[in-house]
Amino acid sequence: MKKTLTTLAVAASLLTAPAAMAADKMLLKTPIAFSTSLPGLGSPIPRVAEQLDLMSGGTLKMKVYEPGKLVPPFEILDAVSSGKINSGYTTAGYWAGKIPAAPLFSAVPFGPEAGEYMAWLYYGNGMSLYQEMYDQAGYNVHVLPCAVIAPETSGWFAKEINSPDDLQGLKMRFFGLGGKVMQKLGVATSLLPGGEIFPALEKGAIDATEFSMPAIDARLGFHKLVKFNYFPGWHQQATVFELLVNKDVWNGASEQHRAIIENACKASMTDSFAEGEAIQHAALIDNVENNGVQIKQWNDEMLATFRSTWDDVAAEEAANNEFFAKVLGDMNGFRDGYAVWKENAFLPRK
Repeated sequence: MKKTLTTLAVAASLLTAPAAMAADKMLLKTPIAFSTSLPGLGSPIPRVAEQLDLMSGGTLKMKVYEPGKLVPPFEILDAVSSGKINSGYTTAGYWAGKIPAAPLFSAVPFGPEAGEYMAWLYYGNGMSLYQEMYDQAGYNVHVLPCAVIAPETSGWFAKEINSPDDLQGLKMRFFGLGGKVMQKLGVATSLLPGGEIFPALEKGAIDATEFSMPAIDARLGFHKLVKFNYFPGWHQQATVFELLVNKDVWNGASEQHRAIIENACKASMTDSFAEGEAIQHAALIDNVENNGVQIKQWNDEMLATFRSTWDDVAAEEAANNEFFAKVLGDMNGFRDGYAVWKENAFLPRK
């Protein structure tokens, strides 16, 4: 009799499982800030969507909307917070005008490389501060890092830049905290979405630009208009991208679905970094051999100028915003400890 009851219980659970799963279905409608055709920037999110579907057995799906199709890139945060959409994929650096500390969770001049960034986020205080930032600013979102890319190029210029004086009066598209550095050095900066940069260069609205890694910049065709490509990308040694989920939606999701989303995004951090590292050399070689691009390295004077100017910007931003100071202080404290490991464990760069 006991065996029969057990068998019946198992059979009943199998019969009711599909109904339970059906009731627990979840669809994330996800506008993104970067085209899925851009490797490392937009390409990770369709792969995340695929994994959500596979790992959940079809109960958790993500529908990805290309930039501007559902919500303009710079409106994603507000739209997710208000519930107009239930999720969005973007980068925190876009919210600098709303939240001064936001760029620290995107890319930091002379800041951590990808491995160190992830170490601080996942095993330092980074993630708790990241969520605290949005909570404190009044945004009803849950944040998950969902991609990270390797260093970017430092910029595309129509002429060589040999001294700080050569920057004076330039009009340049520039991202994040690095843009504040360039402003102090006499550059008029603007933050244009990727699709608007080439037309702005072509029409002379800007003289120079930075955007991303060589393989991504190649898709946007900057090499057709400007031929001097500078390295290293002191302003973005690594860049983090975020999945924002409306907090009410997140809190209402099952533990299983939350775990699947979290782990899909963690996997995406690894996958996006590997993809970025794998494809840059081909773009650099193509630029030199086929596109007439000159790859330039910043001289010691320029790097020292960028560094000292960043120190000034960081001090000013920290003085003006208490939470910026809190995050930067925590990050720098973590980096001071990490430096002991880095200096002893890794081969010297030169």
